[in-house]
Amino acid sequence: MSLLAVGISHQTAPVALLEQFAMGPDDRVKALHELVESDHVTEALVLATCNRIEVFAEVAKFHGGVTDVSRVLARQAGATVEELSPYVTVHYEDQAVAHLFTVAAGLDSMVVGETQVLGQLRAAYALAREEGTVGRALHPVAQRALRVGKRVHTETGIDRAGASLVTVALERAEAAVGSLRGRTVLVVGAGSMGALAATTLARHGASVVVTSRTEATAARLADGLGGRAAPMADLPAELAAADALVTCTGATGLVISTEVVADAMRGRERPLAVVDLALPRDVDPGVAGIPGVHVVDLALLQGERSATPGRPTAGPVAVDDIAAAHALVEAETALLRAERQAAAVAPTVSALRSQAAEVVDAELLRLYTRLPDLDARARAEIARTVRRVVDKLLHEPTVRVKELAAGPGGTDYAGALRALFGLGIDTPVEDLSDAVTVDPELRAGEVS
Repeated sequence: MSLLAVGISHQTAPVALLEQFAMGPDDRVKALHELVESDHVTEALVLATCNRIEVFAEVAKFHGGVTDVSRVLARQAGATVEELSPYVTVHYEDQAVAHLFTVAAGLDSMVVGETQVLGQLRAAYALAREEGTVGRALHPVAQRALRVGKRVHTETGIDRAGASLVTVALERAEAAVGSLRGRTVLVVGAGSMGALAATTLARHGASVVVTSRTEATAARLADGLGGRAAPMADLPAELAAADALVTCTGATGLVISTEVVADAMRGRERPLAVVDLALPRDVDPGVAGIPGVHVVDLALLQGERSATPGRPTAGPVAVDDIAAAHALVEAETALLRAERQAAAVAPTVSALRSQAAEVVDAELLRLYTRLPDLDARARAEIARTVRRVVDKLLHEPTVRVKELAAGPGGTDYAGALRALFGLGIDTPVEDLSDAVTVDPELRAGEVS
């Protein structure tokens, strides 16, 4: 069994393609079960954000696993595997672990150092646990990834890169229309991204109006920020009065039409900033052609990053901070590799000791049968001596094989041990989800 990561992200694909992968809660659940019901995938976790969709899976065969995951991704995008192949990235074993840790740390984000992806990974892991699609292999990997992400933000200065995609987008909006302090901003959508945007705006002194299809949710968010909630029916009037629009809903179609924005701009002289953080997009692309409207969306942010490769969208980050974050990821990857390899050799060591115990018991029985006059004390002393000799003979090779398996190189020391001692053991895949302990610190809501 091996760990595999297959996905598409802003690093390899245009926003237009990423939009095709938009997944609601039901889509995520369906994808998880479709993955583990395929021929080669035994465990799966799906990380779907506005900038990426990636599957982390435990697979029986590499090529078969890549094919199974690619088919699920293609179905979600309404495309063929061949159409997606130029944009798909594949990571295997240590590379897959390192990639997941890098994502969790915010090092692979459109805005280097952003923290939102850590919460999204936590939610993805929680869903996979609820659906029973993670087990012995993915539990420790996902838990360690969450811990790595938290450590990177706590122990390095990577947060200086700029807090999140929201912060960067709002900076671009202010560059176009001026400071939003004291001005009215309409936030459409009260989910996690909308709440983050509204909170950021309120913290910087903007007057926030929140609207959402669920009015109670909009009211709770607005009340908590000292803002105001408005029903979706009033969106045209609220937009006409606003200086900026920030939208990020979970809708699968357009929410803001060109006509609505054009009506809002009719007769007004001040500009309007439109920040669309949704995937798929909420705002009709035609809005960018309306005079006085300045659109900031994911495609724009992706383009800025591409224009300055190697430089985070949020501005320069100290090279030492990024280097420290990468060093932490590398150290944690090596540590997890050692733990996984040690765990893999444990059944072989156990089988070797069991086989030795069976041989000892059989030989002692033969001895007692041939020497029936031995008293109980003599039998006990002989048994202790023989078992002590066998334990000493096995101690060094079993300790060494664990040490060697935990080191680099990838040699199958467990396999060599099985061949040398003719163990012939088989370690079938089994559902050990009930036997896997979930770290209490990593339960939903406790990793930020």
